[in-house]
Amino acid sequence: MIRLFCALVLATALPLSAGAEVAVSIGYLKVETARTASLSNLDPTPGDAGLAGARLGLEDNLTTGKFLGHSYALSQTIVPVSGDGVQAARDLLPDVEALLVDAPADMLLAIADLPEAADKIVFNITAGAAALRSTQCRANLLHTSVSDPMIADALMQFLSAKRWKRIALMAGPRPRDTVMTAAFARSAAKFQLKIVDELIWDVDADMRRNAAQEVPLLTQDLSRHDVLLVLDTADDFGRYIPYNTWEAKPVVGTEGLSPRGWSHVAEQWGAAQLQSRFSDLAGRRMRADDYAAWAAMRSIGEAVTRTNAATAQALRDYMLSDAFELAGFKGRALSFRNWNGQMRQPVLLVTDRAVIANAPLSGFLHQRTELDTLGLDRPESDCAAF
Repeated sequence: MIRLFCALVLATALPLSAGAEVAVSIGYLKVETARTASLSNLDPTPGDAGLAGARLGLEDNLTTGKFLGHSYALSQTIVPVSGDGVQAARDLLPDVEALLVDAPADMLLAIADLPEAADKIVFNITAGAAALRSTQCRANLLHTSVSDPMIADALMQFLSAKRWKRIALMAGPRPRDTVMTAAFARSAAKFQLKIVDELIWDVDADMRRNAAQEVPLLTQDLSRHDVLLVLDTADDFGRYIPYNTWEAKPVVGTEGLSPRGWSHVAEQWGAAQLQSRFSDLAGRRMRADDYAAWAAMRSIGEAVTRTNAATAQALRDYMLSDAFELAGFKGRALSFRNWNGQMRQPVLLVTDRAVIANAPLSGFLHQRTELDTLGLDRPESDCAAF
């Protein structure tokens, strides 16, 4: 009876032409990158990171599609560190309408610029670079991964609400740490907070043995601050900072209270059910890259369901329209910004065991939607492709 009721609801919500056979082919491309050395190996990256989320999204699409005559197929390619990701994309694109890509920003752009990708949808599921949503945007490139500015704005909203206005910053020495430092500096200025001191991690000692001695010495000369912002994108030293600083201050960033596109601690708004289904499928917890891949797959499924179409152009047009909404288990409907292709979505502020807040926070207003207080708003984006 329950299944029959769901089918009737779907039938009344869809166009009369929904009974026609529609087949959608989707590709998944992961380009592996060399991993930097880390002080700890406690949290290895799963071999199916991202891909497992795409598989769950495929299952969800097939569940709805079987009532409507819609079918979906997923082709996957994993490119090793020494492989040619662009050629792999060139091989996949002729046979798919959409391609989910887990690759560095420069390779993502090279893939989006391929002639074979001109009339396809390319989904960015991992790259957070702001330029991809601004000066380097592409009309065929949509982003279900949260951007660096969205991550930074979510945390700065929280600090502003707590009136923790003086921030000390400790960042790693790698290029990605530098990029994130710039994103948080921009966001701090946006929300009228002040970074009072910056410290670059350059300690060679083994923190597994010496954190209690080294970290207090390193942090004792920091200017007076309300909160310590740690940016350690390589997951190298950050875990050894909380409780070891010279002054007892809250730690936020990549340690302590962290802004994330998704976390295994999310339980509200039906998230516990999504987590359970993912765990049954993958045998592990759902990560942010899994969620972004799932959101890309479900965006395709939602667009096919509502339009009864299978061409990339028709699906893209619907996704970028005001009619598109995706239930994303985050408390608000997800949609795409039609000026740069970024998916609007809340950012979770989490610890290892709980969701502490869900940004955008109450009180941060916007003329269209509070979700546009996170990341590059239309006036802030220099994207001219849309």
